[in-house]
Amino acid sequence: MATLTSSSKFSVFVLIWFGQLVSLIGSGLTRFALGIWVYQRTGSVTQFGLILLFTTLPGILLSPVAGALIDRWPRRFCMILSDSGAALSTLVIALLLFTGKLEIWHIYLASAVSSAFNAFQWPAYAAATTLLVPKQLLGRANGMVEAAEAAAEILSPAIAGVLIATIKIQGIIFIDFATFIFSVITLLCIHFPEVRTISEGKANKESLLQEAAFGWTYITGRSGLLALLVFIAVVNFLTGVVNVLVTPLVLAFAPVTVLGSVMSVGGSGMLIGSLLMSIWGGVKRPIYAVLSFTLLGGLSIIFAGLCPSIPVFFVTAFLYFFGLPIINASGQVIWQKKVAPDIQGRVFAVRRMIAWGALPFAYLLAGPLADRVFNPLLVANGPLAASIGRIIGVGPGYGIALLFVVMGTLTVFAAIAGYFYPRLRFVEEELPDAQ
Repeated sequence: MATLTSSSKFSVFVLIWFGQLVSLIGSGLTRFALGIWVYQRTGSVTQFGLILLFTTLPGILLSPVAGALIDRWPRRFCMILSDSGAALSTLVIALLLFTGKLEIWHIYLASAVSSAFNAFQWPAYAAATTLLVPKQLLGRANGMVEAAEAAAEILSPAIAGVLIATIKIQGIIFIDFATFIFSVITLLCIHFPEVRTISEGKANKESLLQEAAFGWTYITGRSGLLALLVFIAVVNFLTGVVNVLVTPLVLAFAPVTVLGSVMSVGGSGMLIGSLLMSIWGGVKRPIYAVLSFTLLGGLSIIFAGLCPSIPVFFVTAFLYFFGLPIINASGQVIWQKKVAPDIQGRVFAVRRMIAWGALPFAYLLAGPLADRVFNPLLVANGPLAASIGRIIGVGPGYGIALLFVVMGTLTVFAAIAGYFYPRLRFVEEELPDAQ
């Protein structure tokens, strides 16, 4: 495979990308349908939210070990393992549904198992992209990855909404299983280039636990990458709080039909941003894109809280989600260029654990912050009703709006602080490319 040309390598990447796109859409169908199934049978927002927790937390916790194994094993095998494990857990849910024995805890368990296998998927996919795509095309390739995510976010709920009335949830889950099989077949039909091992990677291939710890050691030894990781983790926490509260904020000022439209507009912004990144490839200094579009996202959140209304929700949702894939793809380019391919599994897995590890905390804190802290501040005769209430408003939903202003302001401060921290702003100059 060392004789593959750049063009043929990129063709392999496109085939992998298409298989993952199909799989993402199938997973989105099941996620949407199972969410409805749980909520309709329990009426509990807490039990509904636990699906999200079980879908994310196991994969985050297992990331360091998965990253060490990814650097030991072929990347193609890791992706096949991930898709196969997720497919089997999906098949078990379908069989339980058909036999009428499905319980809520089955869904939690299956989500946790699928999340554990997914710990292999993202780092292996990102590391494989580095092997297959020339440096000058990494921005476009990562834009394509973000476009696949956006397309799944837009298409899956719409398709599932139609299918759930015709082929029922069982049929949807079997479609998801078929998409996993399709993805595995695409991976079986191709070969990845061999990973050239550098001395640093060899020196740290000892016990599995030592290899798992190596990713953290590598990042902390490079202040620019550590700053980028901390920056993304902080922003993920702030925007994670916002993401949880988008639905109650919109529903406080608009009917359910408008909420669906706001989500669609946001998804369209994400898709357009992804397609732009796929065609354009990003700026020469990707860190500037990360910082500037984070700033735009923070300003959008502030505006949504200051002027909560239907037109504002449409505009801010579009702007926020438009910048999201550009941030993700640009950040990914930096990591892919600065980390050698043979250690990317370990480094990317630790990066994922820390950056995404902020999200469960955001999910857990968002509700109590809104219900117990911010909502009481802006009720009639509340502590802030006569001051901030005159600017934002007083009544149901305005406490969440104030929380949006706070989270958005902190996001803006994070972007500004990131720009004025030299190690982060000059990460691309101070760290040499690894390939």
